[in-house]
Amino acid sequence: MIPTLILFGLVFGRWWRSALIAAAVGWPVLLLATGAVDAGAELFGAAGLAIINTGVGIAINQGGRWSLRTSRQARARRAPGPGEPSPPDENRRGY
Repeated sequence: MIPTLILFGLVFGRWWRSALIAAAVGWPVLLLATGAVDAGAELFGAAGLAIINTGVGIAINQGGRWSLRTSRQARARRAPGPGEPSPPDENRRGY
């Protein structure tokens, strides 16, 4: 149960709002449909745990995306090394 929702958060973490709503609604519905729980207060607990577990997957996804974006920006800002052409001067005109 927990790894399923974490994986769901990892895969759909880019759309985190929709993923949290889908987990909060979809997981209790799935538990009801399979007969794992009866209708009642347990469904609220299942929805809460679904949100928490999906949130962990979303946090991992968002952290990875942030890290990748930061490293790409740092690489783009770095000065060219020896033998590499220098970037074009944005203030120079082409004529």
